[in-house]
Amino acid sequence: MLHYQSPQRQKRSISKKIRTAIIGCLTLIVIVGNSGSFATTSQNTQTEGLNGSEMRNILDRGDLTEAVNRIEQGWEEDYQKYFDEDFAAPLQKADQIAKTLSRLASQTKKKPALIYAIPRTDRLELILILPDREPILRSVPEAKQRNLLAAVKDFTGEITNLRKLNTSSYLEPAQKLYQWIVFPLETELQAAKIETLLFCVGEGLRTVPLSALHDGQQFLVQKYSLSRIPAFKLTDINYASVRNARVLAMGASNFPEAANKEPLPAVPLELSAIAQQWPGQSFIDRDFTIVNLQSQRLQQRYGIIHLATHAEFRPGGPNNSYIQFWDTQLGLDRMRDLKWNNPPLELLVLSACRTALGDKEAELGFAGLALQSGAKSALASLWYVSDAGTLALMTEFYQQLRTGGFKDVPIIKSEALRQAQIGAIEGKVKIENGQLRSSRGEIFLPPEIPKLDTKNLSHPYYWAAFSIIGSPW
Repeated sequence: MLHYQSPQRQKRSISKKIRTAIIGCLTLIVIVGNSGSFATTSQNTQTEGLNGSEMRNILDRGDLTEAVNRIEQGWEEDYQKYFDEDFAAPLQKADQIAKTLSRLASQTKKKPALIYAIPRTDRLELILILPDREPILRSVPEAKQRNLLAAVKDFTGEITNLRKLNTSSYLEPAQKLYQWIVFPLETELQAAKIETLLFCVGEGLRTVPLSALHDGQQFLVQKYSLSRIPAFKLTDINYASVRNARVLAMGASNFPEAANKEPLPAVPLELSAIAQQWPGQSFIDRDFTIVNLQSQRLQQRYGIIHLATHAEFRPGGPNNSYIQFWDTQLGLDRMRDLKWNNPPLELLVLSACRTALGDKEAELGFAGLALQSGAKSALASLWYVSDAGTLALMTEFYQQLRTGGFKDVPIIKSEALRQAQIGAIEGKVKIENGQLRSSRGEIFLPPEIPKLDTKNLSHPYYWAAFSIIGSPW
């Protein structure tokens, strides 16, 4: 069993300070560990942890409390290694998680459940934690790691293939993954009347477009609101409504030539749509700087930061991944220096992201975005969606976040995204005759925004990229 000892943390902290002093800048040398480690810090941790005899024995004897402990501690270690940060948080045991889910169900009027998905060489292990229940284990031998990762590659490849936007070629792998990841737990989920699913998954699954999994009749997002978390112990479990939060909306439609970035012509309309609905401030192009962002945060407390700009989650250390500001790039390794957790940031939105799908380091960067940024929740995309498609989803998401739910119980973030995605699936959110049609009404699109060939956004390419990371609440 992996334990974190204070001397180890001190050693890591001292080592980091020495490196920083020598380098003389904010870029860190990051030692990247293998995802899924449970027991040691060697390069073979995944093999020893996920497929080792000790973990197998724990699961075989049904000691799910101990299994959950190891998963939580092991995946915490993964993110600490990748970001070279001390995220150490108090351990949440299985029974404590079940009680927390029960409390949140009462507060939000939406019953949540937590699913751990652990890829192993010869099977996929699923552990389900329901409110106030004992954990449940399901093993899926057909989903051995090789088959699982092949299906994930096929699934994402079909969804993101721009030549297949008028087809349903993604359905076969979408249904296969549903059968492996969700169906074994479906009876329990339905009996407990679960409405929100938190997925805590291992390497190879951290950037799966979960919302587009399909049961043969409908998509997963049509049944549940969804979020992906790095570990439950690393997730902010406090509930607070963002309905009246102030929004700091920033972005760029055109970038300096030196930035070498494609224009985002829908950004002015995206920021304008947010500014019309929400209290706060918006800034574009030359005013879209890190200095200005930090200055605005010193003057006002913002619950939401919306950045309409290019962001990349790349292979290698977190210094390779970045958010593009007007005048510079903010490396993922530098995000914690901005202290967006003080005062607490409820939601960070990156509306034009791209992720190196299938790469373990890029996976950790994407799935750890909320954790590293200090935000309670993040909304980001797995691939770059068309400019008009992004505008449509963002407009509907903010409309739902502002007006959804009930007067006494406002809508939670994952449910707001779910409703926006359902709107796209059902054709209620679409581009037609040069207009964006949504629950908010009609918005005329300026001629500089490229029109879509299709008149609807029902294909998962347009909506499944968007994901809530961290707290669904």
